[in-house]
This record gives sequence, C-alpha cells and structure tokens, in this order.
Amino acid sequence: MPPDTTEPDWKRIFRLALPTTLVAFTQAGGQMLEVWFVGHLGTEALAGYALVLPLLLLLQMTSTGAMGGGVSSAIARALGAGRPKEAADLVWHAMVIAVGMGLLYTFVVEVFGRALFSAMGGRGAVLEHAVSYASWLFAGSTLAWITNTLAAVLRGAGNMRLPARIMLVMWPAQALLSGVLLTTTNMGLAGAGLAYSLGFVAAVGVMGYAIYSGGAGFKPAARFDPQGALFGKILSVGAIATLMAFIANLNTVLVTRIIADEGIAAIAAYGIGVRLEFMMIPLAFGIGAALTTLVGMAVGRGDWKAARRVAWTGALMSGGLAGGVGLMVSLFPTFFSRIFSADPAVQAATRLYLVIVGPSFAGLGVGMALYFASQGAGRMRIPFAAALTRLTLAVGGGWWLSTRYGMAGAFMGVSAALFCYGLVVAWGVRPGYWGPKER
Repeated sequence: MPPDTTEPDWKRIFRLALPTTLVAFTQAGGQMLEVWFVGHLGTEALAGYALVLPLLLLLQMTSTGAMGGGVSSAIARALGAGRPKEAADLVWHAMVIAVGMGLLYTFVVEVFGRALFSAMGGRGAVLEHAVSYASWLFAGSTLAWITNTLAAVLRGAGNMRLPARIMLVMWPAQALLSGVLLTTTNMGLAGAGLAYSLGFVAAVGVMGYAIYSGGAGFKPAARFDPQGALFGKILSVGAIATLMAFIANLNTVLVTRIIADEGIAAIAAYGIGVRLEFMMIPLAFGIGAALTTLVGMAVGRGDWKAARRVAWTGALMSGGLAGGVGLMVSLFPTFFSRIFSADPAVQAATRLYLVIVGPSFAGLGVGMALYFASQGAGRMRIPFAAALTRLTLAVGGGWWLSTRYGMAGAFMGVSAALFCYGLVVAWGVRPGYWGPKER
C-alpha cells in the first residue's frame, strides 16, 4: 500500500528508512568486524583485502542501490499511478537482469581478477591474498544480485520491514561465519569469501517465497511474459545508476593506485578509510531507499512539488547524520585508527585520512540521499554529472596534489571530491529540472 501522505515528510521518511538503515548499519558493522579479523592475519592480508574492496563495493552498490534503485523506482511509480499488474510483471523482468548481472561479475573476476589486482599495485603475497578472496567471494555473485533485487521489489512497494527482518539475520550470521573460517581454518581470506557467498543462499529462498506469496502487496504471474517496455522502465534509471556505481568504484580503484606508490601500509590504511567512508552510504541508503519510494509514488501521481519537498527533507536528515559521523572520526582519529590495526605505519596513515576526509562526509550524505531521490523521480542526468565531477577531482586533483604533498595531497583530492559531489547533485533538485517535462 502507498505510504500515508497525511504524515509530515520527516515522519514518513523516518518510518520507512528505519528498517533499511538498521540493516545497512548491521551490514556495515559486520563488514567492519570482518576487517578486524582480517587485520589479525597481518598487513599483507589486510592489503590484499583492500585491493578487492572496490569490486565488492561495486557489487553491493550496483545490485542494491543502482539497479536495485531502478527496480524500486519502476515499481513505486507503477503503484503510484494505480497499476499493480504492471508492478507484478516488473518482478520477472528484474530477475532476468539480476541473473545476467550476477553471472557477469563471476565471469569478469574469475577470468580477469589477477590482472586487475596486479594493475592496482598487488604484488607477491598481497596479490595472492586478493585473488584467493575474490575467487570465493564472487562465486556467489548471482545469489547476491537476486537477494538484493528481491529486496528492492519489496522496498518499491513500501514494504521495508520484511527484507529488513531477513537481512538483519543474514548479515550477523555471515560475519560470524567469516570470523570462524578466518581464525580456525587455513583458508585465509578465501574463508571470508566463502562466508559471504553462503550468506545469501537462505536469503534468496526466504525472500523469493515471501514475494511470490504476496508480501509486496501483489503476486507475480506464474509465467514470464517479456516486454521491452518494462525492461526499459527499470533500465532507464538502473542502467545510468549502475554506470555511476562503476564510476564511483573506478574512483576508488584509481585512488588506490595513486596511494600504492606510498607502500603497503598506505594501501591498508586507505582500505580502512574507504570502509569508514562507505559506512556513510548505508546511512544515506536507509534514507535514500525511502526517498526512492516516496518520490516515485509522488511522481506517479504527478505531484512534483511534493516530490521535491520530500527529497530535500531527506537530504537534510542524511547530511546532518553523515556530517556528525564525519566530525566525530576527524576529532578522534587516533581512537578509530587503533581499532583496525596494530601497525604504527597503518595507524598514522589512517589518522591522516580521517582528519582530512572526515569533514566532507556531510557532502556525501546530502549527495547520496538526493541521488536516490533522483532515481524515484527518473531524473538522472545531473547526478551522473556529479559522479564525473567526483571522479575528476578525486583522481585528477588527488594525483596533482599528491605530487606536491604526498599521501596528504591524495586525501585532499578525495575530500574535495565528496564535498563537490553533494553540491552538484543538490543543484539538480529544482523546479526547472524536476517537473513533468525536463527543461
């Protein structure tokens, strides 16, 4: 059922965002716990883990927030316009996309993974750790894609609680299994990869049964009737958002390559720093998933004014929360750096990252919330331009500054990129662009 439009915007956002936010932070917390376990295997293992991080983040971002956002947006707009049959038909189209994308990830990593990690600066034991971890991790890519797509179907229908319940069980279980395999077997990082893949097996079965039984408020048809127009409704948002996710992770890959010139400790520290940075995405995604649904339903009704209003309300909430976290880590960098490594060199580099990049988390929070809102509105050109701006500043600006100030210069480029990303996305949420016709 569509959300109650008589509630204040912030209450509607909070009510829908809370379950997804809890899941997102549970996921992030589990992955940070995994970093802690990996840190006990040594600096080389931590560096190998950091090399795989951009691909793992890409998998999560494309399946959950990018193509998943396209699925949620298409279903929300269909329900907002009073077309439940169309929403039901979209489910099978979303599944076809999920299976295809999952298999693509597995193929790319298994065939080209070693060459990619080597190009990113992996050598010797670091490279072997990365290849072992990635091979097991991405063997389960299709399961991860199907799970996250089914969750997107439910979120698009306004049912945030059901996928949240399932994932609140899965992520802690996955983290515990990863810790057991990392610390009690000789699998090394391969154990963490295996745990990640196994975590999605049960989630697929439970969530698939829930949707087929009507948990989204409608039941998918027993037979798949492929329609190009319905693929188009998902891909018109999801394809652009997926390309943006590739750009965001290309940004991480290239900055990692710049940082690699500073040594193994620098790579490990940047992996830790990026994990903390990407913890802002779960926070923004909780609010953003609610915005995708609420904005999509408002647009389906033709109420663009309400769509813009709810988008800005969510952006202020997200920016305030992310900014608060960023301020905390920048004020207490020593405390956070000591959590993840006992290596003094890694700690020093991590402190530098937190002090320089932490204050820009507010810009990331605003930008990410409005990015998800833009998915609901079907207005993705300016968010795409913002992604290119971030890439240019982080890589081009970071490289130029690193030639003058070393690692600190690279981190300054990252900080400026996050802040400007938020400004550009925010510029797009205006009546002249968010309306019945783009002008």
